[in-house]
Amino acid sequence: MTQASQTYAYLRPSAVHRTAEGSTLSLQTSGGVTPAGRAAHPSFFHGFLTRPQVAAAGLLCVADVAAAHYYQPLRPISLDPVVTGNGDRLRFESFSGCCGVYARLDMLGDALDGDDIGHGTTNVDVNIPLREALTRVGPNDPLFVEVGPDELTVTTFDGPVTEKQVPLPDRWLRGFAETQVIASGFDLRAELSAAEAVHFLRSLPRPGSSRGASRGARWVVPAGRSLRATARPVPGAVCLPGPERLGALARVLRHATGLRIHGPAVTTGSDLSASAWEVRLPGMRLTLTLSPDVSRGFSGEGGVLNALAAQESAEDAELVSVLLAWDPAVDIADLAAQSGLTPQRVRAALTRLGTAGRIGYDVAETAYFHRELPYDTGLADRHNPRLRAAHALVEAGAVRLDGELATVNVDDHVHRVRSDEGRLSCTCRWWAEYRGGRGPCKHALAVRIVRRAESHRTTAHPTTGAARNTTVTSTGADR
Repeated sequence: MTQASQTYAYLRPSAVHRTAEGSTLSLQTSGGVTPAGRAAHPSFFHGFLTRPQVAAAGLLCVADVAAAHYYQPLRPISLDPVVTGNGDRLRFESFSGCCGVYARLDMLGDALDGDDIGHGTTNVDVNIPLREALTRVGPNDPLFVEVGPDELTVTTFDGPVTEKQVPLPDRWLRGFAETQVIASGFDLRAELSAAEAVHFLRSLPRPGSSRGASRGARWVVPAGRSLRATARPVPGAVCLPGPERLGALARVLRHATGLRIHGPAVTTGSDLSASAWEVRLPGMRLTLTLSPDVSRGFSGEGGVLNALAAQESAEDAELVSVLLAWDPAVDIADLAAQSGLTPQRVRAALTRLGTAGRIGYDVAETAYFHRELPYDTGLADRHNPRLRAAHALVEAGAVRLDGELATVNVDDHVHRVRSDEGRLSCTCRWWAEYRGGRGPCKHALAVRIVRRAESHRTTAHPTTGAARNTTVTSTGADR
């Protein structure tokens, strides 16, 4: 697995400072982006937390996920959570080391009492001493919070005094792109009261317990005011793969006011699917999104590939990106009106922007939101081996179109790709194993690229002749 290195540089470690007047939670920031451009140590908020103990528990949950590795547990390497200021809220996000769990704490306006909330995205230092201090925050402890240094602090230090350098797998970067695509296909499936939510979540196996994931519920369905386990998918069910991965929610259960569960539409015979578990808290929301299986990280789901294969999506993304304004909820119709693009092309552009971490999706509000991570949208092709292989097949002339069918020649193998109402299927092993459940195979992607190119050429220069032949090669197996 390709690895890059991420360096976090902070003016000082994050900490809880206690004085006779009260306590201050100082969250240090590193290398962020704001409306004014890049900033070494951006500042997003200075004020009080109206629910300090709840906020502390939520932050600890996000940090727990960042330090966890649920599949084949390894030595923990904690990546510092990402924080985004959207003007009316603060969002704290993290992925598990195996990229199979995505956590987000949304601190809404009611949770924050102080200065205006800024706009921008950065990493925040969550170190071990800070975590220990957060566990000691009481329900009635006044807690002032600084997300980023104040002006005086910045002028006091000549440069960073705390640095962390951690390996940053490509798959962790790709997780941001895949989760927003997957979550945008979710609907609310069940809603539980606080008491029912606590009862259900506490009944699940914990990480490391003798009741492992294989014995836990794989599917749950609404049953009155609660949930019941079912051995197989049925209409209305929600997949719960690796239920012990919800163990991080234990930190906030006593503060929960309810639980909302989101997932895709399910029918009898559906494959395992991702799901989102949203705990309602006073003034906040904490959401854990689980990949379809403990052994599957979000990075390999392939949800972004069709959008990336669209020729126009790169140019559309450039146009849409200048219209984003750190909105807590991105309005597709408004972007379409401003850009002159169709809603479908706007969504494809947002998907491409998501490959650079610039777009997230909030299941609670069924809306995209804007953030800015320091990654380049040009990384998309390099981080998706199937897309690279598809382009190689196109460039090699390996694709031949014949009506609804297409032939793709790969070395001494011939694969047939069929179009059925826009959905492509293939005769390759990847399709036989996943049936499109992890995105298209490289052959279907190559055919989609060629068909779009043919469509553009036909639109620009109408012809009555037979369909043109085109071709593309690949080195390496399907990913």
